[in-house]
Amino acid sequence: MKLNYYPDTDSLYIDLSEKSSVDSREISEGVVLDYDEAGNLVGIDIDNASSKVQLKELFVSGMPGQIRAEAA
Repeated sequence: MKLNYYPDTDSLYIDLSEKSSVDSREISEGVVLDYDEAGNLVGIDIDNASSKVQLKELFVSGMPGQIRAEAA
């Protein structure tokens, strides 16, 4: 899973899978869910993210595997 914030567009993309998106559905204003060909959720796109999501801190708890951070 990857979280990518794009300050120039104030959008946050949460990449849940390495699979490609073939379908997208807007579930609320500026929040789009992306699905693969089998109908599985593969990503979440959030426009105007700074007004919808707490971007100043990220807490990760109980996640198996390696956690990596890349400086902005």
